[in-house]
Amino acid sequence: MVLALIDLQRIFADPESGWATPGFERVIAPTKELLEIFGSDVVFTRFVAPEKPFGAWVPYYQEFPFALQPPDATEYELVDEFKGAPTLDKISFGKWGPELAAAADGRLVLGGVTTDCCVISTALAAVDAGVQVQVVEEACAGSTDENHRKAIDIMRLYAPMIEIVHVEQLR
Repeated sequence: MVLALIDLQRIFADPESGWATPGFERVIAPTKELLEIFGSDVVFTRFVAPEKPFGAWVPYYQEFPFALQPPDATEYELVDEFKGAPTLDKISFGKWGPELAAAADGRLVLGGVTTDCCVISTALAAVDAGVQVQVVEEACAGSTDENHRKAIDIMRLYAPMIEIVHVEQLR
């Protein structure tokens, strides 16, 4: 089992960013609690831009050209509270892949941003791979509060493969 903390990066935390996530600050405290619970069984992920967009990513980055920066750009760093932690970097919304599969060993716990994009993409891919997923509701924030609620509700439809939980349930 592993805790994957999805994309807790400056580009999503900064209110001036085109990808600002309302409610980002409210996930910091529950995330710190999760770190105490999981100890070293934690993977921080980062969404980074590809060197050269391809396929459906071409029009995506035409809409969000500010994000076409190298992985070491300040905007792609983890926020100060988690800065310096090793990261699993992906150029895709979903972070599921061989690295998380090896760490999860059948069970994956998720928190991070945004609930309605990278978190749900990771959860659904993991479930398709046969992994039991728990999403910690208060440790996630969406592109809007309404989209957060919608994504949580959609993931509830995948019960019992996806379970929406709270930090105290994991103690």
